[in-house]
Amino acid sequence: MDLRDRRRRVVLVAALVAALAAGGCSASGGSDEATSAAGAGTAEQGPAVAPDQAGAGGPAAAGTGAPNLQVEQRSIIYTGTMLVRVDDVDAAARSAVAAVTAAGGFVGGDQRTSVDADARAELSLRVPAARFTGIVDELAGLGRQERREIRTEDVTEETIDLDARISTQRARVESGRKLLARATTISDLVSLEGELAKREADLASLEAKKRRLADLTALSTITLTLLGPDVSTADEETELGFTVGLSGGWKVFLASMTLLLTVLGALLPWLVVLGVPLAVLLVLLRRRRRRNPPAAPVGAAPPPGVGPQPPQVSGAQPPVPATRSAP
Repeated sequence: MDLRDRRRRVVLVAALVAALAAGGCSASGGSDEATSAAGAGTAEQGPAVAPDQAGAGGPAAAGTGAPNLQVEQRSIIYTGTMLVRVDDVDAAARSAVAAVTAAGGFVGGDQRTSVDADARAELSLRVPAARFTGIVDELAGLGRQERREIRTEDVTEETIDLDARISTQRARVESGRKLLARATTISDLVSLEGELAKREADLASLEAKKRRLADLTALSTITLTLLGPDVSTADEETELGFTVGLSGGWKVFLASMTLLLTVLGALLPWLVVLGVPLAVLLVLLRRRRRRNPPAAPVGAAPPPGVGPQPPQVSGAQPPVPATRSAP
């Protein structure tokens, strides 16, 4: 609003009030004029406030500057995790993919096990945020739902902050380009090119974060696990007690014996091919040594310290070694 228009309006209101007090004008006429003046002032003030609100991402609370957006205007990331037990895992998985595709989403990941004893499928589904609740309820109807977990993350303030930083960074990039166009020396040109490249890299990083947030808020993620009727889950309560421990120990013992027998079965052919001839050869060598003991070499000297022993006379006392007396 122009300062001159504001002063003119203040003077006009003051004149109307003075006329009402002095001349005793009718209350209806004064009320109409005051209302028209107030409406004109509001109409003139509206465009001046709109840019501030647009820059803040919506109406702001007085004094705090925090956004006061409605739920429909906020940026919210929805993620869900579901566990559903079905009779036919493959058929249920096909139905889930068809429902997500019909809603405008797509499959981000698909892992399946078709073994009857352990039939399961884990699907990562991306669906539009507006269809998130409906798709979750439709997936729960595929079988018997055993677990559902829905998480939300409000990223409105982060989105607004990114918008402001992107606008500021774009202005910095534009100013850097203008300075680069006016560079006259080589040193200034090199310095400005380096600064401009850094600003453009920062701008690209901010824009990538904004695109990532936009993708997460536009498309919600649902992790769906489908289990067969006889498949146990890891989240089931662990039973305690002597019988449970005995059963677990017996299972471990059987598994260990199975592993041991598997190893023995793998080694048995090698033992038959190599072990039997080797055992026969060792037995033959041992028998040969027993029949032909090794003879002592002729003229071999006795071991050191061992000489010919004198004959022993029966009844004779062994000689007593002489002892030396102390000097």
